[in-house]
Amino acid sequence: MNAQPHVVIEESPQQESRHSAGARTATAEFLLQHCPWVDADAVLLVVTELVANAVRHTAGWWRLHLTAGHDALVVRMDDSSPQPPVARKPDFTGGGGFGWHMVQQLAGRVEVRQLPYGKRVEATWTRPATTAC
Repeated sequence: MNAQPHVVIEESPQQESRHSAGARTATAEFLLQHCPWVDADAVLLVVTELVANAVRHTAGWWRLHLTAGHDALVVRMDDSSPQPPVARKPDFTGGGGFGWHMVQQLAGRVEVRQLPYGKRVEATWTRPATTAC
């Protein structure tokens, strides 16, 4: 069996005070150990946005799952809401609307899937090809 490094971070509405910070810290540690090639700032911004959206738009649980393969990093956010993310026109007066656009720009690929218990947002970064000198 070819096991890939992974970590699962679970939170619930009762733990909102540390949701984003805990997910960011765990993600940063995971990236240092398993994905030194990835743009950590981009991944951390995406994780922050996915966590914030899950907390803001989901009345129930959410689960963040990170998997590192040799050629890719996959960040999955499962939550109890069946509603997919919706791109909104950015509001430069402080009303938001930047997050989903940012997720789509920073990740190499983004997919949203409906699940029997809610949805999954999956962001993937592919390891760049290395060239020999």
